[in-house]
Amino acid sequence: MTEQIIISSATIVGMTIIALIALRGWQGWLALKEHELDRTRIAQVDTAMQDSSAPGTARIEIADLKERIRKLEAIASGVDL
Repeated sequence: MTEQIIISSATIVGMTIIALIALRGWQGWLALKEHELDRTRIAQVDTAMQDSSAPGTARIEIADLKERIRKLEAIASGVDL
């Protein structure tokens, strides 16, 4: 009886240690992927800012996006343009 308790206790402790190590590894992997995504987003923003040759370009793009939104809202409400 005592041997069974010792073996089962050791098994539970071992499984707990393995689970904690796996959890720590998973959290590290998620942190790595989040860092990679952040780095990719920053690189995309930097590229987009370098691509715009003039400050007026951003205003034109914003006006174009507003026009697209207006057309999509009109389509959603059933209005013909």
